[in-house]
Amino acid sequence: MNTSSPIPERRPFRWLSLWPLAVIALAIGAAYALGLHKTLSIDTLRDSRQALQTLVAEKPLLAYGGFILIYAAATLLMIPGALWITIAGGLMFGLVNGTLATVAGATLGATSLFLIARTSLGKGLRDRAGPFLKKLEAGFQENALSYMLALRFLPVVPFPVANIAPAIFGAKLWQYILTTAFGIVPGVVAYTWLGAGLSDTFAAGGEPDFTSVVRSLLPAVLALAVVSLLPIGFKMLFKSRKGAAQ
Repeated sequence: MNTSSPIPERRPFRWLSLWPLAVIALAIGAAYALGLHKTLSIDTLRDSRQALQTLVAEKPLLAYGGFILIYAAATLLMIPGALWITIAGGLMFGLVNGTLATVAGATLGATSLFLIARTSLGKGLRDRAGPFLKKLEAGFQENALSYMLALRFLPVVPFPVANIAPAIFGAKLWQYILTTAFGIVPGVVAYTWLGAGLSDTFAAGGEPDFTSVVRSLLPAVLALAVVSLLPIGFKMLFKSRKGAAQ
């Protein structure tokens, strides 16, 4: 009598499901071909400062809503230079409103990318995953909040990677939105604050000191990353002691 469990049948990968990613890839290629990434620079902010501040003064709702949508699109298309848009938010709206607008735009764009990756890529990879990936997925889902916060806080993790990786490992939408909105706050506040002081800096003919901002921000961000990983460490320690006791 054969009591061995049947081997689960792998579902064929549906390439048609990748069309949203193909559209994003085409949009990224078009953005690079048009040189949009090159327009994001300190010189652009200096030249556009007066026009941007006039727009905010005359049409605040249009400026605020447009900024959020532009940031969301830049995040979705993974265009490098979103740092400059964050700084522009501080220049246009000040620290508090600029931070809120950037967090809203980044979270909206990142969530859109997460949903596309989860439906187009994540499900197919999980269906075809081997034991190692399944084990990683199980560990991720057990400590999803801690892992995703660490992805946000660790400065060595690129923003697009932190957006897509949770989709592959089957993170829940509410967890993703929560950790994204909370996890990007430290960096957003720092660079929005820098942008809020740019008007006076430009008027005085000076240059913003990005190096000192990064240097002062890095220890706090690393500390947050360590704190976010503590629950995982405690769980692993508890399991190892429990196993040794048995």
